[in-house]
Amino acid sequence: MATIATPSSTGSEAATTVWTIDPAHTGVEFAVRHLMISSVKGRFAGVSGTVVGAEGSPEAAQVEIVIDPASIDTREPQRDAHLRSADFLDVEKFPTLTFKSRRAFDVRDETFKLAGDLTIHGVTREVVLDVISQGGTRDPWGNDRTGFAASTKIKRSDYGLVWNQALETGGVVVGDEIRIAIEAELIKKTA
Repeated sequence: MATIATPSSTGSEAATTVWTIDPAHTGVEFAVRHLMISSVKGRFAGVSGTVVGAEGSPEAAQVEIVIDPASIDTREPQRDAHLRSADFLDVEKFPTLTFKSRRAFDVRDETFKLAGDLTIHGVTREVVLDVISQGGTRDPWGNDRTGFAASTKIKRSDYGLVWNQALETGGVVVGDEIRIAIEAELIKKTA
């Protein structure tokens, strides 16, 4: 069973467990087509959040993730500045990107789907993440940790991110589909 706050419960009632995202060991990456011939990849360094759940039940998990859009990094400072501008993320007006889960479903061994509200650029739409549990362990300092990988695809135009330029040969500079991949490491909060 997936370990998103789901270690086996010892009592008759499920215990509530709180996990916090370890930002030093969590990455949110994206890829988008460029000039219709290649993909540009980037990441957000500023990620925080929590997972609250009833032990033994991924369906009861409540996930909240907050991303600092100003932390965008595509390894090209001029492009990063453009992505932070009003043409794209408009980080001055919209200083956070958020994901808040609604429900987990299709739970099978170490995989499940997690539906939730993704807010970008002031627009909220439901997305479904394909999630894989990567197991859990206790670190050398006595903290319980668990890891997850998740992925989804969105259309940037659905979030009002419509800046583009047409190419003489047809097509556009920036693709509409964005592939998102998350690698998250969570630390169990102690009482």
